[in-house]
Amino acid sequence: MQVCGGAAALSLGLSALLVAFDVVARNLDVVTLPWVVDVTEYSLPFATFLAAPWILYRNEHVRLDLLLTSVPQRVARAIDRGADVMGLFICLVLLWFGVYVIADSARHGSMVDKTLSFPEWWLYVPVPLCFALLAVEFVRRMFVASGLEAPAPHL
Repeated sequence: MQVCGGAAALSLGLSALLVAFDVVARNLDVVTLPWVVDVTEYSLPFATFLAAPWILYRNEHVRLDLLLTSVPQRVARAIDRGADVMGLFICLVLLWFGVYVIADSARHGSMVDKTLSFPEWWLYVPVPLCFALLAVEFVRRMFVASGLEAPAPHL
């Protein structure tokens, strides 16, 4: 999970540097990098998909703390477990669809043909990866809730 967070940060940081360099280079009429827009466009969802499992692992995802603090602790734990089960189910469905879309794109030989040209299915690889890691994290959270594993550290 730490690798996911680091890769997301690296992706966003490199995109920011590339865009800044491209703007300065174009204004100085030194060089243009036409592929920077494409790389930046693709790195944003890539970073988002990579950051999601890391954020869930750190327990820093969006949740309704106001609701959970206003009900008895037993009810709050049940709501939390229900959310984990629902999250696992949704992740498994999206994992399946992600794999299906990749296979379909590869089978049709679809290509992205902008400044950069590459197989379209490459764009979809982060989707099943993200949802597989999220599913693993939801399962881990269920084990933590049952007392079978130590909770993840807040880093």
